[in-house]
Amino acid sequence: MFILGSGSPRRLELLAQFGIVPDDVRPPDIDETPSKGELPRPYCARMAREKVAAVTADKSDVVLCADTTVALGRRILGKPADKDEAASFLRLMSGRRHRVITAVAVRKGDQIWERDVVSTVKMKPLSEPELAGYLATEDWQGKAGGYAIQGPAGALIPWISGSFSAIVGLPLAETAGLLQAAGMRVWR
Repeated sequence: MFILGSGSPRRLELLAQFGIVPDDVRPPDIDETPSKGELPRPYCARMAREKVAAVTADKSDVVLCADTTVALGRRILGKPADKDEAASFLRLMSGRRHRVITAVAVRKGDQIWERDVVSTVKMKPLSEPELAGYLATEDWQGKAGGYAIQGPAGALIPWISGSFSAIVGLPLAETAGLLQAAGMRVWR
């Protein structure tokens, strides 16, 4: 059985690009608070590991979990609590580059395979009307850093370096390798 440990519709869509549909979806319920002084990349990897460990599964099941973190320098920009926090995050990233880290963990029995992918994203300088217009779409809700590159915010991103699918939430090349390592047939 293949279990996706995520409630993200984007991860389901990305897996479907391989023709993979999970047998079950079991989003784990864990505390995602960063530890004091924790840096973005180790935080993201820890979240993926903790998520995959929290999913109930049989020893023969393959479980996939991931975490996507937006980082500006050493600062982790999580999912904004409200419109004001989303605006604050977007103003911080306006005209600057930031990193998007996606960590993936796959578990089968007691074995865990892990990878993380770091991409760099440049956001254009945002005018107040652009910021207000984007916030009005409400696409910022539930998104790390307050945006999703595959949504309306794509118009605010002139340049990326790295993996587009990782920025969306699941690095496809790395995920395929991890699933194959766990004994799954990826190309059906």
